[in-house]
Amino acid sequence: MSIGESGSSTSSSSTSRRLGAAVLGLLHSHVELFGIELQEQKSRTVSLLLFAGLALVFALLLLVGLSALVMILVWDTYRLTGIISLCVFYTLAAAFCGVRLKAAIFDESTPFHATLEELANDRERLLP
Repeated sequence: MSIGESGSSTSSSSTSRRLGAAVLGLLHSHVELFGIELQEQKSRTVSLLLFAGLALVFALLLLVGLSALVMILVWDTYRLTGIISLCVFYTLAAAFCGVRLKAAIFDESTPFHATLEELANDRERLLP
């Protein structure tokens, strides 16, 4: 009887070691995937900020140039109308951008979609 019991304890310890190794393997791959996605998100964010800043600078320069051109063209005849028109245009553009910014801030998309999807797949595989 003692031989069968020692074989059973060795078998259960071997099974628990394999289970522990499998869990650590899954955890390692998920942490590695999370790190890769975090690095990709970081580089994407830096790139977006850089190009957004440059686009903003060039758009403002264009806007100043076009505003000056409009004011030069209408200065003699429609001075007040030109100024009011530009102000209305800038107000509408600022309101549009504000609405779009609010929508982008409250966007509910998750940045680590692949990691969460893998965790859900593992949970489905492990549960009966």
